[in-house]
Amino acid sequence: MRKLKTIEMHRLTVDEFKAASKTPLVVVLDNVRSLHNVGSVFRSCDAFRVEAVYLCGITATPPSVEIHKTALGAEDSVEWKYFADATEAVDELHARGTKVFAVEQVTNSTMLQNLDTNENERYAVVLGNEVKGVQQTVVDRCDGCLEIPQFGTKHSLNVSVAAGIVVWEFAKKTKR
Repeated sequence: MRKLKTIEMHRLTVDEFKAASKTPLVVVLDNVRSLHNVGSVFRSCDAFRVEAVYLCGITATPPSVEIHKTALGAEDSVEWKYFADATEAVDELHARGTKVFAVEQVTNSTMLQNLDTNENERYAVVLGNEVKGVQQTVVDRCDGCLEIPQFGTKHSLNVSVAAGIVVWEFAKKTKR
């Protein structure tokens, strides 16, 4: 076995990425304070060809040296949009017929692996602040909540790690 060289991986250019078919998913960041987490989310969204990232509230937006440090240019390939509040983002997504889920621990949440997707649906997931999670007003507007099962002593994951897990699950379930 030998490691592949970058040239052997046949990665898309930014223009090819923008023209390529996408995973029917928008990732919404609700008041994520760490620019490194924002950059990491962009990078995961690029890896799985997510449609867009919506940045809300105090979540920083590109261009930013700190976002770029972890995004490594994914902030240029993945479409993004800013909203003053995540409720506005959820309302816009609903107006476009998108099914929106908060990634949060709530009563009656759906375990991520149990989510059923429909090939004709578009989806969005809302991930929240590193300390407070998704705002309750945003949770109230969502169609449901997804929970990542955890089996250790901690009750949460880093937001960028959670985003990677959720995006991968949607990419697997909605591959067209």
